[in-house]
Amino acid sequence: MTPSTPAAGAVDKRVVLFVASMASFLTPFMGSSINIAIPSIGREFSADAVTLSWISTAYLLAAAVFLVPFGRLADIRGRRKVFLAGMTGYSVVSLLCGLASSQAMLIVLRALQGTTDAMMFGTSLAIVTSVYPPSERGRALGVTVACVYSGSALGPFIGGLITQYAGWRSIFFLTLALGVLTVAMTLWRMRGEWAEARGQKMDVVGSLLYGLSLLAIMYGFRLLPAETGFALIAAGVVLLAVFVLWERRQKSPVLDVSLFSRNVVFALSNLSALVNYAATFALSFLLSLYLQYIKGLDPRSAGLVMLSQPVMMAVFSPIAGRLSDRIEPRYVASVGMAMSAVSLFLIANLGPGAAMGSIVAILMLCGLGFALFSSPNTSAIMGSVDRAHYGIASATTGVMRLIGQMLSMGIAALILALTVGQVEITPERYPAFLGAFRLAFLVFATLCLLGVFASLARGRVRERVAARP
Repeated sequence: MTPSTPAAGAVDKRVVLFVASMASFLTPFMGSSINIAIPSIGREFSADAVTLSWISTAYLLAAAVFLVPFGRLADIRGRRKVFLAGMTGYSVVSLLCGLASSQAMLIVLRALQGTTDAMMFGTSLAIVTSVYPPSERGRALGVTVACVYSGSALGPFIGGLITQYAGWRSIFFLTLALGVLTVAMTLWRMRGEWAEARGQKMDVVGSLLYGLSLLAIMYGFRLLPAETGFALIAAGVVLLAVFVLWERRQKSPVLDVSLFSRNVVFALSNLSALVNYAATFALSFLLSLYLQYIKGLDPRSAGLVMLSQPVMMAVFSPIAGRLSDRIEPRYVASVGMAMSAVSLFLIANLGPGAAMGSIVAILMLCGLGFALFSSPNTSAIMGSVDRAHYGIASATTGVMRLIGQMLSMGIAALILALTVGQVEITPERYPAFLGAFRLAFLVFATLCLLGVFASLARGRVRERVAARP
């Protein structure tokens, strides 16, 4: 135990879990709320579907770029301190988003919001892991994952109601209120600090190389099939190779890249998370468009239909977390990934005449699959490293989530650009949109099937996790 680590029993674990759960709830609530409001935002700013996708993409890109540096900074300077700064910044930017006067301004502010989210997500899971022993870790992480899905569940429903009756800007004002509440609870009740890497130096050069390489790759992917996109991806890969070489020579790297080469559980669990998010995140964006354009639903009704998926996630995530404390996590996670693949194949076959009952049933299957995958997979990642790397492990988990989400939105935007074009979706373009919708979900389902093999290949996880402090 380092001097900066609170003594056993000195910290109220319930308070830590509550604060981390609130942070886990906020960002998916915002994301899913905004997804249901996308058509309304598009009408106000007269924006096309590809441009609208940048409202989510800018957020994801910024968060992914800054997660690892902020996770490392939290290990060195203190996780509570970085978390508090992130939550405060997130609240302020939420207010500014609600006052945005143009789509360009909103996109820039969403990028700033993603930066502050990196400070929260890179620390919240690490704090929970620091406080809870291995025998309780799966359950605690299952609660935080359930809050993620509760945010996703309530987002479309509440977001749809707010958008229909108060306007999409009110979504940001509600998020501001929740953020202020979390900041107050952190200052008032969450005592102690966690900084097991205190005294080590921050690798500024490595942070810059990491951020630039990720930015080039992810932004380049969004520009495909243009030549500029391929050039940026190539430049990003070169920068990533330089980053790896640099990190191997540092005594205090921003990211210990050897974790991926010598820790099979850590490497393949992260790969599984990347594939799963890449295959599932764009579902809410595309389905929101499908329900409102093809099925003719209003935002409130579309939100109610989409509620079925995250409700299943919220209900079954704690159960999956407890299962991972008792059963080999790779089996639970792999079954969940397989369920998600089946549901994505079924979504790909939805047409204009699909029954609402069938859509809801498919979304429930998808939600169950994701719940069974996520909690055990997260528990395996956090339990596979020592305490000094909790911040980085938490950040890496977030990076895999955000890169996966970015890839998912990139695939969706690329398919829309190639099949529909960079134009507003009007009734005469509905057939082209439906073709893009089906192609995207076939790609996502195939990715999910490949992810099942990555999940199984990690080997026996439970014994290795139990051996960690």
